[in-house]
Order: sequence, then C-alpha cells, then structure tokens
Amino acid sequence: MSYHLPSHLSDLPIYKKAIDIIVLSRSISTYLNQDLAYLNTDGTEDNNIYFSGDIVQQSTNLAPQIISAQQESCSHKKSKHLESLERLTTRLYINCKRLEKSNSNGKDYLPILRGELKKFRKLQRTWMLTL
Repeated sequence: MSYHLPSHLSDLPIYKKAIDIIVLSRSISTYLNQDLAYLNTDGTEDNNIYFSGDIVQQSTNLAPQIISAQQESCSHKKSKHLESLERLTTRLYINCKRLEKSNSNGKDYLPILRGELKKFRKLQRTWMLTL
C-alpha cells in the first residue's frame, strides 16, 4: 500500500496492523475466490463470493481512515473518521464470520484474520485515547 503519509504515521502500531490486515484479507480472498467462483449444481453462484470481496474492500479502507483521523485537527471531523473506522472493523468481523460458513477450504484461515481484527481493536482503543 502506498498512501501519501508523513513518515511518523507509518510507525503507528495501529497503522502497521491495518496493513497486515489488508495483506491477509487479500490473500484469504484470493484463496476463497478459487473455491467460490464455481456455479452451484442448480446453476446459481455462491453468494459468499461477494463477502470475500467485501473483506478486501473494508480492510483496504482501514489505513486511509487512520491517516485521516490522525491528521484531522477538528475534533468533530476526527470523530467521524473514528466512527467510520469502527464501522469498518465491525463489518469486517461480521463478514469473516459469514465466510466461515462457506464451502471453501479457505475458511480455515478466517479465524486468523478475526484474531488480527481483535488485536486491531485493542490497538484502536488505545490509539483513540491518544488523539
């Protein structure tokens, strides 16, 4: 990921964890897509394939929200970024749970992503207190 950010922001633990989550979610999604891309016996597609795209999109939006919140000087706008970050994290966690019910070998990797999200949430709480 290459976002335009000051060097001190890339040293933030929460930012580093967000980058880890992006890489992990992309890898898992790629693995899941290989299994979920096939049509069901009745000719329909597996709806879980959309959740695999959602985890990539949501994880990709974590880092920009962190950067925006960190750089925002107005407390009202900063809280908007923090709320958005919380929503993204919650949706990402929910989509991981949904994908664990999918018919794919890749679902075995989703608990790893959920574990990383739990660590991210802990970092998030601490980081929010510093803003």
